[in-house]
Amino acid sequence: MGKVLITARSVAANREGLAILEAAGHEIVTHVGDRPWRESEMLGAVVGMDAAIVGLDSITAAVLSAGAPTLRIVARNGVGYNAVDVAAAARLGIAVTLAPGANTVSVAELVFGLMLSVARRIPAQDIDVRNGLWKRALGCELFGKTLAIIGTGAIGSEVIKRARAFGMSILANDLVQNPDLIEQHGVRYVDRATAFAEADYLTLHLPVTPETRHMVDAATLATMKGTAIIVNTARGDLIDEADLHDALASGRIAGYGADTFSAEPPHPDNPLLKLPNVVATPHAGAYTAESVSRCSVMAAEEVVRVLSGRPVLHPAPVPA
Repeated sequence: MGKVLITARSVAANREGLAILEAAGHEIVTHVGDRPWRESEMLGAVVGMDAAIVGLDSITAAVLSAGAPTLRIVARNGVGYNAVDVAAAARLGIAVTLAPGANTVSVAELVFGLMLSVARRIPAQDIDVRNGLWKRALGCELFGKTLAIIGTGAIGSEVIKRARAFGMSILANDLVQNPDLIEQHGVRYVDRATAFAEADYLTLHLPVTPETRHMVDAATLATMKGTAIIVNTARGDLIDEADLHDALASGRIAGYGADTFSAEPPHPDNPLLKLPNVVATPHAGAYTAESVSRCSVMAAEEVVRVLSGRPVLHPAPVPA
């Protein structure tokens, strides 16, 4: 049978996904580290492999070429695919698959974890109490505030459902409007400029494209309320981090909750990490026991399909 390379740490540790591959008779080769692998580190790892289940590793055209002709599928254990050269994979006849919906609830829940952590200054107060200080930090409520959601796909929709429970008013911006969100949750779709201008809280849920890269920059930040809080659990490159730092440091906006950065892991000297109004997590949105299991199983099942000659269920879109 086939040789399956696993670089995604969570998949390598998940017995359910591994059991699916083992039951199909495939040989599992793990190659995991404490961060995503760079191109140079992936080049040798893919040679001779029939399949690869990857995380945020750099799967460039060179890596895919190194895996050819044996490599038949690259399965992402999530929904992001900006680190995979999908066009090159298509040219080489290599399937690229995603795990849509597997991490939706987990990421949506972390949005509120970050939102509340920034709004109520929970991490800073926890540190103070542990250090013997009993000093309260004035926070702000979510109730009655306006949440602007950029991108109302699976994760954005789950965020909307939870925001309603918090008593928030919801603005949304997307190329395609979801009528169910309008009818069932009172969502009001607006243009992007209005969403930025009226947001008390802004959360991003869309991929990085030439049109969305650095969509949050000095110009857009200048239109936002001084009390606004931004949460980003999508991709770091959606934000111009230098511009955001300046806005946060000057008090132009109130706070930032980040589960992702333009470079991961961020350098310890990243200026954003020096600010008291920033709360950061290590791209952990999908890292729950439930999400890991769903992602691992979906990726393993896609590998088994391809290596047995069947079509994939969840292909990554190929650029036109």
